[in-house]
Amino acid sequence: MRLSLCTISFRHHLVSLEDLAVWAAGNGFQGIELWGAHARNMAAVSDRGGDWLAQFGLSVPMVSDYLPLDGDPDALVRKTLDLCRLAQRWGAPKIRTFAGGTGSAETSPERRIFIAERLRTLCGLAADHGLSLLVETHPGTLADNLTATRALIAAVGHPALKVNFDVLHVWEGGDDPVAARRALRPHIGHYHLKNIRDRDDLSVFEPANVYAAAGRRDGMVPLFDGVVDYRRFLAELADDPAAEGSLEWFGDDCYAVLRRDRDDVEAALAPMAGVLPRRVAGTRHGAA
Repeated sequence: MRLSLCTISFRHHLVSLEDLAVWAAGNGFQGIELWGAHARNMAAVSDRGGDWLAQFGLSVPMVSDYLPLDGDPDALVRKTLDLCRLAQRWGAPKIRTFAGGTGSAETSPERRIFIAERLRTLCGLAADHGLSLLVETHPGTLADNLTATRALIAAVGHPALKVNFDVLHVWEGGDDPVAARRALRPHIGHYHLKNIRDRDDLSVFEPANVYAAAGRRDGMVPLFDGVVDYRRFLAELADDPAAEGSLEWFGDDCYAVLRRDRDDVEAALAPMAGVLPRRVAGTRHGAA
């Protein structure tokens, strides 16, 4: 698996992308998933882009944003085109958004049609730029469980539509991540990997908490310390060596946890690939 870190992990840090690139390259990552806000804020920096990042041996697999499906259609098109151009600048083949702002059980048939039509339009724009549009499996959207996600894919009916398979949120929606991955595999474009201490802690991932600098982080745990069985899930990826994923860490001690999780993912995948895990020189769980 090609593994990236997410710049959103450092949303409250005073750290440059160059510093992150140096650290990511030195700690075994293959890429950096750019948060849309970060990509836009760097738009005026003319010497930063995919070619620059490639000098570190890194790529951008995806630019992750929040496209306003409910907004004015012209504004939605403008924002999507801007996101496509940013993705091209960074050499990213994928852009990510969410399938509306209400859960599948609370959404009327008319609303489902509206969201599907909007997403189909955006898929056309993405395809025109050689990109895929990924919708994330996430609570409070039309991709909040396996049945709803499959229905959304069918309703949109566009080959540029892919799924950002967030393993934890698939589990949160009541589905077995392994079974869901098998059902959705032809449509999966990327994986988000994170974990939680207990189902009772899931509220820590609510946007109002995640994006608050003083938000609660208790309950967010390293990948192999939580309730989702990532050893079992990663065993499923043995048949897909081209899979791409990102460690989506929202808690404290970013450098230490990301380094530990990357090492542990590599160790879990190594027996399946028939290779010994590679360790980066230096302290395994230390900071940058």
